[in-house]
Amino acid sequence: MSAITDRAVGAPLDRVEGHDKVSGRARYAYEHHPEGVAYAAVVQAAVASGTITAVGDVPGVLAVVSYQNAPALTRVSDGELFVLQEPRVAYRGQIVALVVAETLEAARAGAEAVRVDYAPEAHEVILRPGHPGAYAPDSVNGGYETNSEIGDPDAALAAAEVAVDQTYTTPPLHNNAMEPHASVARWEGEKLIVHDSTQGSWPERRTLAEVFGLEPEQVRVLSEHVGGGFGSKGTPRPQVVAAALAAKAVGRPVKLALTRQQMFTLTGYRTPTVQRVRLGAGADGRISAVSHEALSQSSRLKEFTEQSATATRVMYGGEHRRTTHRLARLDVPTPSWMRAPGECPGLFALESAMDELAIACQIDPVELRLRNDPPAHPESGKPWSSRNLAACLREGAERFGWVGRDPQPRARRDGRWLVGTGVAASMYPVYRAPGWASARREADGTVTVSIAAADIGTGARTALTQIAADALEVGVDRVHVQIGDSDLPRAGVAGGSMGTASWGSAVHGACRKLREEGSDQAEYDTRGELSELGDYARHAFGAQFVEVRVDADTGEIRVPRILGAFAVGRIINPKTARSQLLGGMTMGLGMALMEESVTDAQFGDFVNCDLAQYHVPVHADIGAIEAFWVDEEDLHLNPMNSKGIGEIGITGTAAAVASAVHHATGIRVRDLPIHLEALL
Repeated sequence: MSAITDRAVGAPLDRVEGHDKVSGRARYAYEHHPEGVAYAAVVQAAVASGTITAVGDVPGVLAVVSYQNAPALTRVSDGELFVLQEPRVAYRGQIVALVVAETLEAARAGAEAVRVDYAPEAHEVILRPGHPGAYAPDSVNGGYETNSEIGDPDAALAAAEVAVDQTYTTPPLHNNAMEPHASVARWEGEKLIVHDSTQGSWPERRTLAEVFGLEPEQVRVLSEHVGGGFGSKGTPRPQVVAAALAAKAVGRPVKLALTRQQMFTLTGYRTPTVQRVRLGAGADGRISAVSHEALSQSSRLKEFTEQSATATRVMYGGEHRRTTHRLARLDVPTPSWMRAPGECPGLFALESAMDELAIACQIDPVELRLRNDPPAHPESGKPWSSRNLAACLREGAERFGWVGRDPQPRARRDGRWLVGTGVAASMYPVYRAPGWASARREADGTVTVSIAAADIGTGARTALTQIAADALEVGVDRVHVQIGDSDLPRAGVAGGSMGTASWGSAVHGACRKLREEGSDQAEYDTRGELSELGDYARHAFGAQFVEVRVDADTGEIRVPRILGAFAVGRIINPKTARSQLLGGMTMGLGMALMEESVTDAQFGDFVNCDLAQYHVPVHADIGAIEAFWVDEEDLHLNPMNSKGIGEIGITGTAAAVASAVHHATGIRVRDLPIHLEALL
């Protein structure tokens, strides 16, 4: 695509770095080998709560670093980053020492040989409904208000002709990116240089500077290629601080990669939730009252509250409304972001309750949602920048063959298989952060575009290339995009489905400025654009339809069909967009049927901490899976008129699966994942 008349945005362009990845030329964090590099291995706490009383030495290694001899750090808001600074143990698996050696094998052997003595204390690691000591935090993830209330929901629920009052639970879930969390750190005098597997080199630079008492200019974070993250690499994790500590302690570059098992305790996870949803409606299904109360957990080190009830503030009408969040602090690792934090578990609860309301009202579940589609934001009253949930529901239903569905559970049987179908809505907010970018015209006529963005496997580098090409009015072969380096112009994190919108706006502005001014160098930041955006409610919407088959004798579940319809603005690259949507839907299926981190109450850790025991979907678990998008023009977003697509695909999927299982079997499962024994 080299002709100026061609439009890059909207074309199914192959990943521009694809050949480098499949040929092995693309280097990930751990594949960088500074001269004189040493290796570090982590020693993890063997108790869930207590105090370290002694840390032994190990012969034949470069150093054993513990709270007794670690270089000093500054305490920051994220207590997980105060690595090796005190003898207190906050959870089982916390880093209590590092062993640094000449080889990886020697470091790991040394870590196994280190003796750590503890004064253990009683611990609490299991979240329970109505957990004693749970409290209302000042705010929840994303900066949302903890609670919201309009009208008198209790009175409206009591007066409703039809009411649903149910509690839904989700377990801890782990991100499990393909590339483990890994860092290579070195010090050049008072400057720290880190190759890290991170979703945001620029935000990480700022945090590391604060932790080590440096100016941001004294830290450089490089992350040219990242092998997935799903949110777990959205903030610096303890291993990058540990690598830098070890490098300072031995005066040499140090490499540190977490094992798959260590990732289950040191890299965040989706908190378990307990959610009570109450819906009140008339006999016609029109909702009068909504109440959603969410309980989650966090560690003793950091307050992290998943915003599980905030989606309920957006989805459907109803004059009387309440949402609340409560948090229990336990002796557990700190939960963090996992694909669509908040919206994912929250919509499982809300959309399951909507299915139950549809049955109680004897109304088709698609029709129930259409009747409660609000003309403006139900709580703020803001106009929608665009809202095409109804189009997703209608077109999705037509493509799926929903019309004529017998609502009666256990109505369809194919031999030993009970067959059912379910539907749920999807939603994700449209975010956009400030961004800076530069564009430079090279001697050969190509243009180099620079921004400290991150491509975690989503195709961001390719999308930015397309955006730049159109803004410059050149072919994509004339554009080279530099990302993944905190020394490049400032960019926010690859999270919140806002990467392309935020970085793309800056890239578009820099490239347009370069073309219009005819200069050889242009810089642009989007703060002015952001200040001029109108006051709209901005969200992406979707609808997902699922068919399941349940073995009547064993309870085994098969999923022959999943169809997702989405309204996500203008699509930058149909090929990578489809990949993102299918990936989210697949993760949602895993959430519904298999993913679960099991906490051992006695020892305080996750017992199934590898991919042999923590089950994720594979090709054989899904028959036909399809995602499409409806036409949507939204002029109140960004220069590309695009919405984020990385997370909306996972929202709603689990509820659609659970509702399909109910339709097949007549059994309503409200606790994920859906175990075989729940259906027998």
